[in-house]
Amino acid sequence: MKFAEKIKHLRKEHRLTQAELANKLNVAPTAVSAWERGANRPLMDKITIMSEMFNLPITYFLDVEDVGETVDIETLPVYGNISCGNGLVIYDTPEAYEATPKDWLNGGNYFYLRAKGDSMSGARIFDGDLLLIREQNDVENGEIAAVVIDGESVLKRVYKSDNSIILQSENSKYAPITYVPEHNKNIIIIGKLKKVILNF
Repeated sequence: MKFAEKIKHLRKEHRLTQAELANKLNVAPTAVSAWERGANRPLMDKITIMSEMFNLPITYFLDVEDVGETVDIETLPVYGNISCGNGLVIYDTPEAYEATPKDWLNGGNYFYLRAKGDSMSGARIFDGDLLLIREQNDVENGEIAAVVIDGESVLKRVYKSDNSIILQSENSKYAPITYVPEHNKNIIIIGKLKKVILNF
């Protein structure tokens, strides 16, 4: 049974309308409708709530049988923001958790950030998209990285020249910004963008 069918079956079995289930999960009724059509899937925090609500294991909702083989899943935190204080990276309390196929992960530590604004729209990264980030403190020229600037995490294309770092947006409305780490102590690369999960 596919994920969309499972959600619809469980909802009807428990005599819930789409609106009632949406209310229990604190989402819009259109979200539940999209899940049941197979147009979208809930994030891990909603799956966790449903597993408790319907007394089912989380793996019931992951559709591993749809790919025809066993898929190893790792649950990764989704951060609304990551800051930097006294040179230390400070991770906020995760706003959610996202089930992630292990074959997306190639060594190292990973986490998700949520895209904010339109500065990377030219790279097809839009407000609300989930960004899978591999934790690392340096990237190659031209790669897209999560960078903390003055206490706030942003996503930019990174170029290095001499002793400076140039952060380039993918939107012509925003000019490149040059930083000299020696002078700008409040800038630090925290990870490399590995995958974008679109927000529907």
